[in-house]
Order: sequence, then structure tokens, then C-alpha cells
Amino acid sequence: MNFYVSVVKRIADLVVAIVLLPIFVLILIGVSIAIKLDDKGPVFYNAYRMGKDFVPFKMYKFRSMKVNAPDIRTEDGSTFNSANDPRLTRVGKFIRKTSLDETPQIINIILGNMSIIGPRPDDLEEAKHYEGNESRKLEVLPGITGYAQAFYRNSIPWKERIKYDIFYVDNVSLALDFKIFIKTIITVFKQDGVFVSEDHADYPGK
Repeated sequence: MNFYVSVVKRIADLVVAIVLLPIFVLILIGVSIAIKLDDKGPVFYNAYRMGKDFVPFKMYKFRSMKVNAPDIRTEDGSTFNSANDPRLTRVGKFIRKTSLDETPQIINIILGNMSIIGPRPDDLEEAKHYEGNESRKLEVLPGITGYAQAFYRNSIPWKERIKYDIFYVDNVSLALDFKIFIKTIITVFKQDGVFVSEDHADYPGK
């Protein structure tokens, strides 16, 4: 892997994460209170994800679903995601739309198992469904945001998102990371593509 990925990118991740820590603490306080007032359940949802070179790691998120919500999968093995998902809490729907649920991953960046920008990490069950060269997305650290998330968020199927992940692996650079970072801010602000398109949004449990 090139010098940018192995050295420069890691240093930039640490600097940005440390600078953002005070903001994260404020978000942590506000979101924690909101979640507790909503249903009194746990604040965090910590689940294992597949990391770089097939090394699993614990990823930190704010909990957006009801306690003991069932694990629902689509036909391609990916997790179900929809604005109509009854498993989401009231606070959960808001923090999903604003991407506040992902902010605890600053901890993962400091620990070294995630980057600010990279392919979004799949859970261990999803990783079992990789085909062909799809596991190449694991050649770099997973990110809080990535190419597919910046430009499409969750509006396209999982397998199509993986194609963009591989494109990122083959073209990673400072210029591309900057482009993804700016586009992510725009996408989150406009709340585009938060959930899968309506063509795929029917709740399987109905």
C-alpha cells in the first residue's frame, strides 16, 4: 500500500479525531440523554465488524433500534434498512438521518481499526456473502464514511456499494479522500439516501 495510505492517512485520522473529541463529548451527552428519555435502554450498540485483512473488531455506535430488535436480512445477506423499519426508536430515526449514530466511531479511529474515510465495514454475517473480488474492500481500513456513502448513502443495494468500495481501494488518494469528505457533508446536510430506495423498503417481517 502506498505511503499516503500507510502513513499520511493514519496521521491525518488521529489529528482530526483528537480535534473532534470535545465535539463528540457534547454529542455524547445530548444523544445519551435523548436515548435514555426515549426508552431507557442502553446508549450504545457495539457489534463486531469485519476489518482490514479480515480482522474483526468491535465498532461503536449509538443505539438506534429498540432493545432486542430482531436481526432482519435482505436476500443478498445485507442488513435490512428502511425509513419504515418499525425496529427504529423515535430518537433512532433522527440520529440515523443525521448520521449522529456513527459519531462514536471516533473511538475506533483512535484505536486504529477504522479511518475517517474508507469502505463502510460489513458485519461478520455479511462478510460470508462476499463473491469474486468483493473481499478486496478489506485491503484498507474501513471508514466512518466512504465513496458509496458520500454519493449514494444507503439508497443503492449492498452489492453495488461494494463495487464502489473496490473502486476506492484502487484509487485511494488525498484528492479522492477530500472529495469524499466534502460530498459527505453535503449528503448528510441534505439527508439524501438515508435509507434504501422505496423499491426495496418493504419490511420483511410484515
